[in-house]
Amino acid sequence: MKITVTDAASKWFREEMGMTGRGIRFFGKVYGKTPVHQGFSLGMTPDDNPRDPVVTESKDDVTYYITEGDEWFFIGYDLTVDYDEKTDGPKYDYTENGEL
Repeated sequence: MKITVTDAASKWFREEMGMTGRGIRFFGKVYGKTPVHQGFSLGMTPDDNPRDPVVTESKDDVTYYITEGDEWFFIGYDLTVDYDEKTDGPKYDYTENGEL
């Protein structure tokens, strides 16, 4: 399991959310869907104090991470965070990584 943040996504988090020097936590939440989950969707929130991170990615002075409590949502996949021009926000791609 790993997180990859593209340059375009990094720019969006810094400019639109003011995240320079801060942290972003990704987590699974009830309701919605992803290409790999039915009934669950991906959430993200500013959080500067990672507790029990299982994976982190630092890019342009922002730390992106997943905590132990949300590992279930991401296990078996690598997460790529990119920028979607149509929605002017992040988009998420999941790539199987053979963990399962």
